Amino acid sequence: MTKKIRIGTRDSELALWQAHTVQHQLQQLGYATEIVAVKSTGDIILDKPLYELGITGIFTKTLDVAMLSGKIDMAVHSMKDVPTALPQGIVQAAVLERANTVDLLVHKGNLDFLNGEGTVATGSLRRQAQWLNKYPQHQVVDLRGNVNTRMQKLQENDWNGAVFAAAGLERINLKPETYINLDWMVPAPAQGAMVVVAMENDEFALDALSQLNHIETEICTYIERQFLRTLEGGCTAPIGALAKYDEENDTINFHGVLFSIDGQQKFEIQRTFDISEWKKLGFNCAKEILDNGGSELMADIKLKLKK
Repeated sequence: MTKKIRIGTRDSELALWQAHTVQHQLQQLGYATEIVAVKSTGDIILDKPLYELGITGIFTKTLDVAMLSGKIDMAVHSMKDVPTALPQGIVQAAVLERANTVDLLVHKGNLDFLNGEGTVATGSLRRQAQWLNKYPQHQVVDLRGNVNTRMQKLQENDWNGAVFAAAGLERINLKPETYINLDWMVPAPAQGAMVVVAMENDEFALDALSQLNHIETEICTYIERQFLRTLEGGCTAPIGALAKYDEENDTINFHGVLFSIDGQQKFEIQRTFDISEWKKLGFNCAKEILDNGGSELMADIKLKLKK
């Protein structure tokens, strides 16, 4: 184990926390490691909504290039940021045990706006659509940047609140007292999970990372990302998915949604499957939505996002 493993990461506080978590686990197994931090395009361009940038994997592309050019041996990502199709030569090597999957609303101490007019910030089409579905009288504004930047922007603007992933705020102890869990909001596929990718021909890195893999999280995120991939066809869209393993019954409970951008249209599926069906579960649920009107909505979303 004399080889030093170079762990690539974005340079935000949350991304570095995730990389150091992987580093600590590898070091406990006896591996020598170092952290290599880079700034991604998604962290640099903050004045446009993500869907307008037209780049798949905007937070992962820089690290992909660093790995393909031999500057790093592996990269750590929030799994929900990773495209469902990885670049040629790069493979998923480990999915760590999942954290909290819930979205939450950070507000300014007064929730009266929920019963009237209000303004909520988020950079996510999925969160925007679900918020407008529940609160059609509200305005949703774009919010970009890493977790710290977004929290700061919330304080600097006159918005009533902003939507965050609970896992991100909890990991870097940034969750304030003024929040409510949005239990009704279906999370992004793989939300709360961390993934580590490596080169498919790097047996040393793949062997090391295989020891960090959490099989239950791997299966559930596979189902969610298969649902996403089948629905979207390479397009950003308001899609949520959550698969949960029921150990007592050896089943998977799945909840998937597809919304129109304005939140007015909603396709939803909730199913319980035997664990033996997991490999096609996401695909079958997505096909059911597509075959019942979802394909027309996806075509409309793609058209709107091109304008």
